[in-house]
Amino acid sequence: AADQATDLKIEFKNGVPVAINGKSMTPAQLIIQMNKYAGDNGVGRIDIMEDRMLGLKVRENYECPGAMVLLNAHKALEALVLTRDELRFKEKVDAQWSELAYQGLWWDPFKDDLEAFIKQTQKRVSGNVNVRLYKGSQTIFGRESPWALYSEDLASFDTTTFDQRESRSEE
Repeated sequence: AADQATDLKIEFKNGVPVAINGKSMTPAQLIIQMNKYAGDNGVGRIDIMEDRMLGLKVRENYECPGAMVLLNAHKALEALVLTRDELRFKEKVDAQWSELAYQGLWWDPFKDDLEAFIKQTQKRVSGNVNVRLYKGSQTIFGRESPWALYSEDLASFDTTTFDQRESRSEE
């Protein structure tokens, strides 16, 4: 891996990565370029133990540098724009979707139902995520979106924008 970090700005529109460092790309070009960036920085190797459907425990090794960075950045952007309940439920939906895909049940109507929820949440997953790649690690160091639910001003204890007395319930 390089001795210098690589900083990237990944742009998403409706949950789909569309540009790296301001350069728009086709999905194939984007994956190829992200594989290069991440691979050059030693990011993207997975070594797991898994239980197969037949009950066998197996060790699997994968190398998917671009996908790991994009998934991490996507999750960071979702954390900024989705509500707590959406994030909790989406985690369950994603796990169920993965199980159906793993079993090869591509045409199961339940998979379509899950995808409808996912598609709805992705309407707000637009914006930019800054990622630093260095010696096998990836670190999110910034994110922004027009759909952001986070406001530094409102979340600060030093703010005068929001009077916390207004949050009391009327009795």
